Amino acid sequence: MKIRIEIEDNLKEAEIIIRSSVLSEEVQKIQKAVADVVSMEQRLVFYKGDTSYYLPLEEILFFETEDNEVYAHTRKEIYRTKYRLYELEEMLPGFFMRVSKSAILNTRKIYSMTKSLPASCTVEFQGTHKQAYVSRYYYKPLKDRLEEKR
Repeated sequence: MKIRIEIEDNLKEAEIIIRSSVLSEEVQKIQKAVADVVSMEQRLVFYKGDTSYYLPLEEILFFETEDNEVYAHTRKEIYRTKYRLYELEEMLPGFFMRVSKSAILNTRKIYSMTKSLPASCTVEFQGTHKQAYVSRYYYKPLKDRLEEKR
């Protein structure tokens, strides 16, 4: 595989082009990795009271629904967002994953998983007391995703 970088002064925006004879698994992984790096810079607007906060996605541990609202949890704070979970699921980078009907996790922030029922579990995050719950349906896909990252 060759990697080439071309510097052009007149470009308004950086462009990444991947040329390949086939769309192999390796090429797809490269595309996903580049997309994840680019999206890490993405910031969403969150709300707490009358204040708007612009936080990088990397700070978010998980999103969850409660009382018809969607909340984003960081290590120390909880913020409200105007997006629905299905909207977030479509726009978030690949390191976020749906783990139940009411939660999406940042898989990069998972510290531990404790199996509770035959296939469901509790996820803990490093540096905080916060926990999220993974439903039976999503337990194996989450476990597989975490194994993939090793």
